[in-house]
Amino acid sequence: MSSYSEPTFSASRTGIPRTVWILGIVSLLMDISSEMVQTLLPFYLVSSLGASAVTIGFIEGFSVAIATTTKLFSGIVSDWARNRKWLAVAGYGLGAFSKLLFPFATSTGWIVTAKAIDRVGKGIRGTPRDALIADVTPPQIRGAAFGLRKSLDTVGGFVGPLAAIGLMFALANDVLTIFWIAVVPAFLSVFVLMIGIREPESPVRKAGGSLKFRDVVTLNRSVWIVIIAASALTFVRFSEAFLLLKSEESGFQPAWIPITMVIMHAVYGLTAYPVGKLSDVIGRTGILGASMAVLVAAYLTLAFAGSIVVFLIGIVLWGLHMGLSQGLLATLIADAAPAHLKGTAFGVFNLVTGLAVLFGNVLAGLVWDIYGSFGTFLSGAILACISLPVLVLISRSGSHRVRL
Repeated sequence: MSSYSEPTFSASRTGIPRTVWILGIVSLLMDISSEMVQTLLPFYLVSSLGASAVTIGFIEGFSVAIATTTKLFSGIVSDWARNRKWLAVAGYGLGAFSKLLFPFATSTGWIVTAKAIDRVGKGIRGTPRDALIADVTPPQIRGAAFGLRKSLDTVGGFVGPLAAIGLMFALANDVLTIFWIAVVPAFLSVFVLMIGIREPESPVRKAGGSLKFRDVVTLNRSVWIVIIAASALTFVRFSEAFLLLKSEESGFQPAWIPITMVIMHAVYGLTAYPVGKLSDVIGRTGILGASMAVLVAAYLTLAFAGSIVVFLIGIVLWGLHMGLSQGLLATLIADAAPAHLKGTAFGVFNLVTGLAVLFGNVLAGLVWDIYGSFGTFLSGAILACISLPVLVLISRSGSHRVRL
């Protein structure tokens, strides 16, 4: 066991720990790679492989379900083994390996296989990474720490699509060559993680301690309140793949489709860190409620978007919603979970919200194939309106137990 002891907190030590910064940079590099692929993937599936909207919705939802199922087990194992770093390395390594498969994608089967491996990697790395942040960060700045990690991640989400745009022009829309180039930052992220992070010192496990499934079932009520509230939110927020499909419908040429994610991630990244800091001061409930209201506005704007300008307004609103919500959900789990079960709590959280994403995306794809983009985004707005009071009621019921 390492003698490294970053989690030793003091009142005077309130700066963001080095580990959080390194994990943010690792996320940034992997996100550059992922977004270079993901921003072009819906276009490639439709134009080159003839996939339908419901197929895209299923692939996206299925990928998330795989990732979140994996996150459950990686979270439990990280609590039991007390070695979060190397689980994260394994996850990022699988993510990097999966990028080698996309250039060979000549059928939807290749895409499903590559996405499945990528999502298993994401599932393995996500929970121990978030648990590491919770381990090394003082409670009074957790919102800022998770917000910073999200902001750095979204820098990658900004740079990746920009790189895809430039390469689409430079390579005459050669998508498969761009997929090859995306391999480089993916493997660089693994290298940075391996040399940049040291495993923090963990409490010694009690004699006779073992991996128990009942730890999942007996997570405290505060954790389950957060999970239910987050599931209501994630069910009604459809995949960004539908934004990319809408971009072409709104008038974008194929080479410019990735600008959708550039704008969304720019707003998301600029918002996540200050929102995290603000939540440390005023609490989380009001900000989450505002995020749902913004999501309704985004859906309605996208439903009626018949031009590029109106579409881009919807994308800005979508990015604002992400910045207002995503970092806070992880922060709430870190606040509510017992110290010895933080990995398990993140795993259960990701599993349940991932299933919500799966059903939400399949629903969105079915509606798109029957009623078009207008039906999908209008349905999203209606579902978000219904979920807003549910989210507020759930949050209030747990406000005395966890700082919502």
